[in-house]
Amino acid sequence: MAIETFSWPTHRGEAPDITYRVRESRFGGGYRQVAGDGPNNKEDSYPITVTGTKAQVRKIMEFFDRHGGAKAFLWSTPLGDLGLFTCADPKPTPVGGGRFKVSATFKRAFHP
Repeated sequence: MAIETFSWPTHRGEAPDITYRVRESRFGGGYRQVAGDGPNNKEDSYPITVTGTKAQVRKIMEFFDRHGGAKAFLWSTPLGDLGLFTCADPKPTPVGGGRFKVSATFKRAFHP
């Protein structure tokens, strides 16, 4: 089965959370040695919001249900970098007038 792409337009006003996993050893005299923790040591996640009609939000939630928080999908970051992501926390919320918003956090995933 092909990898699906999350293609709905998102509101990207919030800042991403980006950290680098490192291993560090400290020695006498203030000397320290630092190395990246593995080949994929960058951990990044992006808070997103999508608004739409009830029917549109149902399709988005069906997309998240198919992936179940564990199966990765393709998505482009605000800087335009295409990557694999997972989403384990979608929150559909009614905003009135038959419109809904979905708030979620996309976390970077890697192929094994």
